[in-house]
Amino acid sequence: MALADAGFRAVAVDLRGYGDSDKPPRGYDGWTLAGDLAGLIKALGERRAALVGHGWGGLLAWTTAALHPRLVSSLSVLSAPHPLALRRALALGLTRPWRRAERAQVTAASHLFRAQLPTLPEAWLTKDGGASVERLIRAWSGPKWPQAPEFEEVVRRNRSAMLVPGVAHSSMEYYRWAVRSQLRGEGGRFAEAVDRRLTVPVLRVQGGLDPWMRASTSAASTAWTGPNSIYRELSDVGHFPHQEAPHATNRLLIKFLTGELRD
Repeated sequence: MALADAGFRAVAVDLRGYGDSDKPPRGYDGWTLAGDLAGLIKALGERRAALVGHGWGGLLAWTTAALHPRLVSSLSVLSAPHPLALRRALALGLTRPWRRAERAQVTAASHLFRAQLPTLPEAWLTKDGGASVERLIRAWSGPKWPQAPEFEEVVRRNRSAMLVPGVAHSSMEYYRWAVRSQLRGEGGRFAEAVDRRLTVPVLRVQGGLDPWMRASTSAASTAWTGPNSIYRELSDVGHFPHQEAPHATNRLLIKFLTGELRD
């Protein structure tokens, strides 16, 4: 609403496999997901779009900007490093586990590897009315948000969303492709395809207390950002800056999109 109130045409959509979007059995690879977003921009009748994404949405926004550069005018990502920054951080942690700083991202992303098991993650996500979803949100949040009056309603909606038929499985397919593609040729081909410095400005917003996406991993994404790009870290905020600190996040987004934000 804040972006729309600021005069932008704001369009919020559910990614493939979530919410009211289709939940096909396949198509959770980076190329197909970026194609979904590219197709959406064209279907809306727009020549270019300023992409804003959080988490997997942010990783998808990076990918779309790399694979469909003519369709993207700018990029704003929350708690979402460049895919190759995350890939490198995980690779370093797995190959040098004796070095605490380098294994930190692997430890933080342990759920990424647990998701590779068949059926069990889906059962875990939907058990007891999606209770595990609430535990994840609480664990990944900063200390202040769980005390906010709207927190319980946000949790209720997220638990309910995970119980929509097909969502638990589809959500795990993102994680499965991300890991399993590294064991196949497509992982290398995808890395090569997105390994390019963008020509558009990028705003990166990172929670200083994010326990899942390490700030050091997000900061390492500078190698792929375009001119006039900006990095901001919000203290006392975990993995959900747009929900934990909505006013601060909206101010950053609006100033960035209007060209008023400077490093």
